Amino acid sequence: MVLTGEDIGKKYGKTWIFKGQNFTLETGEKVAITGKNGAGKSTLLQLMAGYLTPSKGKILIDDVLIDDAQNESVIIGPYTEIIEEFTLLEFLDFHQKFKKATHPINEMADSASLPLNKRISDFSTGMKQRAKLLTAFFFENDLIFFDEPTSNLDEEGFLWWKKCLENLKDHLIIIASNEKDEIAQCEKSIDL
Repeated sequence: MVLTGEDIGKKYGKTWIFKGQNFTLETGEKVAITGKNGAGKSTLLQLMAGYLTPSKGKILIDDVLIDDAQNESVIIGPYTEIIEEFTLLEFLDFHQKFKKATHPINEMADSASLPLNKRISDFSTGMKQRAKLLTAFFFENDLIFFDEPTSNLDEEGFLWWKKCLENLKDHLIIIASNEKDEIAQCEKSIDL
């Protein structure tokens, strides 16, 4: 799979966040989107995921406009919601109705050191982040978009994230971040 951006720009009102972004990214790559606060890292990530529409330019997946392309993707960020009324078991079981799991639910929970039968509303912020990350690591996805993926994770959580990330070989992974340890996991970068 090839994700291509041609002369991408995004503005809010009359203010351009960025413009003139070009990229060609392929399956198997881990790519960092870097830049100062407010440079548009999260915005570019959401454009690449098809959550936002560019003000200028176009984004293609295998030469098909992103709105028309067929792919399995997931975006994990501080703004992504999780159903907190569910237990982790209920949340992952519910998620399986939409995407195929690559591992049994109990293995997912064990890998992240999370209790299956506890309500997500009773999780700490780091535990909630690990629960979200399970949907990226243990379900079929072609494209995985991470926005500040290790925020709220302790050292053990970061090491778990890094290990899971290393196990993903046949995916295109894009990480929007200013964290050196997150960026260090990538071989390529787009600097805003």
